[in-house]
Amino acid sequence: MTIHTLTASGLSAGYGEDEILHGLDLAVPPGKITVIVGANACGKSTLLRAMSRLLSPRQGQVLLDGKSIHRTPPRELARTLGLLPQSPIAPEGITVADLVSRGRHPHQSLFSRWTRKDDEAVDAALAATKTSDLAERPVDELSGGQRQRVWIAMALAQETEILLLDEPTTFLDISHQVEVLDLLTDLNHARGTTIVMVLHDLNLAARYADRLVAMTDGGVHVSGTPQEVLTEDNVRQVFGLESRIITDPTSGRPIMLPIGRHRMAASEREPQQAFHKEDR
Repeated sequence: MTIHTLTASGLSAGYGEDEILHGLDLAVPPGKITVIVGANACGKSTLLRAMSRLLSPRQGQVLLDGKSIHRTPPRELARTLGLLPQSPIAPEGITVADLVSRGRHPHQSLFSRWTRKDDEAVDAALAATKTSDLAERPVDELSGGQRQRVWIAMALAQETEILLLDEPTTFLDISHQVEVLDLLTDLNHARGTTIVMVLHDLNLAARYADRLVAMTDGGVHVSGTPQEVLTEDNVRQVFGLESRIITDPTSGRPIMLPIGRHRMAASEREPQQAFHKEDR
């Protein structure tokens, strides 16, 4: 497998009059798993859209192997880089097998036909996401969790060397979240696929990331290893949340424990005035 580089340099992008990304710089480590975290509306999804050419930059550029992605032919780009966006929409009435098969379109041309390799890629993607038994069912009849696994299967069938995923664990219960993240890790280890994904769960992000990127206000606040990024100070600055960081006894990675007002240790609570009937 060819190792490709993907970088954003001085990237500014947005929608209408609103600029979401402001001069952002990011170099994606090839062959690694990068997880992007941050508060809502900080620009995570916008960054993935810009890095996949769905959104044109206002300033700066996105480079694939040192070349602007806007100068790369669409089919060539789709064979190298795949995107699973938030809440994708399937054509009405399409079956699971047909949707997953669409991941093979970048590998087709006017002069080539569907091959056994295409069948094998689709079958492998269905099996990996445990959706083989859903193959003949219409996508719009599936539950949210089933539908999400089918979209991931389509992304896997595309067999790109860089895969961008925007909240791939949405709608999944915790066991299926772990299954999907394990699957993506297997893909990274077996094929060397470069994976960039947005996750909301900081502890899952820290467990699965080789590199963690924390965003604030349309820029990169900090990036590095999970141990470097997931600190009490960074959680406070990025999420406005007080927390405690401990070490996961299973993985050795950091775990973030949020501190709320109602379940902290008695010794840490601030004294509060008693609540009397006359105060109501």
